Amino acid sequence: MKGRERFIAAMNNQKADRLPCQVHDWMGFYLKDSLKGMSDYEAYEYFGMDPVIYVVPKFSYSDKDKGKWITKHTDGGTVDGIQTTNIEITTPEGILEATYQRSEITGWYTKHLTETPHEFELWAKYAPMPKGVDWSNVIDAKNRIGEHGIVRSGYCGFGQGSPWQDIAYMMGTETSIMLALDEPDWMHEALNTLLQKKLNIIDIGGKIELDLVETGGGAGSSTVISPSMHEEFCLPYDQIQIKALQDQGTKVVYHLCGGFMPMLDIFSKNGANGLETMTPVAMGGDCILSECTKAIGDKMFFIGGFDQNAGFERGTPQNARQQVFDLHNDCPDGGFIVSPSDHFFYGDPKNIKAFVKAAKECVY
Repeated sequence: MKGRERFIAAMNNQKADRLPCQVHDWMGFYLKDSLKGMSDYEAYEYFGMDPVIYVVPKFSYSDKDKGKWITKHTDGGTVDGIQTTNIEITTPEGILEATYQRSEITGWYTKHLTETPHEFELWAKYAPMPKGVDWSNVIDAKNRIGEHGIVRSGYCGFGQGSPWQDIAYMMGTETSIMLALDEPDWMHEALNTLLQKKLNIIDIGGKIELDLVETGGGAGSSTVISPSMHEEFCLPYDQIQIKALQDQGTKVVYHLCGGFMPMLDIFSKNGANGLETMTPVAMGGDCILSECTKAIGDKMFFIGGFDQNAGFERGTPQNARQQVFDLHNDCPDGGFIVSPSDHFFYGDPKNIKAFVKAAKECVY
């Protein structure tokens, strides 16, 4: 099989010729620090791995809408390698502020843009929404890799993939949980607002050129909210969004960064084709892949499962190989793409080479 055919077989919940593998996108820091500045394409080629390229389509906005959303960035200085940027957005009815910090590895918000219902409503009223979607860069990536791999990414997200996870990103996780408990009617209105914006973008974008679209997000994990909260504040919106994406010709994977074992029956109802990142206990998740296979393996394909801390960052080639073999045994009937359970920033390239070689040895 060619790489693309191999991935598609897994995404159809079928057996390929052997176990497909990928990384959860290449981090720029790792490419620069460990691979001498390679591109993501070059890194896949270097390791002999079928490419899974992450590309977001280009969005266009009207000048009128942009005129109601004036953004100003102010340098807040750098301390101990942490750079601070203060963000001020002026709308016709008020100012929104956020504080963003970044190290050489990653970035995070210390103040979210919409931390109150009023601020969220200002965002909902004035934040520019796409008026057009340009798929040319996605098509270019597909043409570049041809039969060797697939192209995937998120699509029309406002921080993460799905409405609940978006609002947790926009307002902060704790704030979102408290609002959901104290003002559930308001929260449902806000989630529906986000959903309708997503549906509109999906509609104007037409046929989706991505092979796989990522929805969900870590804020929906059982390590963050209860199964009952997920069923109330995630599931009904997920079902509508996922179907709309699929109706435009793509497959959908539901992304959860951590725990989900108590929610497997809920996920099997949201309509997604697949589930990721199958994060193991050693990394702070709760996934037991063999149990997931028995419970919902006939309904969803899986991506992930590999502990990159033990296998890549602090690992050995022997550890990396053994993990791949164990995961293959836990999901023996196909419908599985082995992948690191999250981003990684360090690690001897020899460990990644062992990971790839082991996947090639896991034949069906």
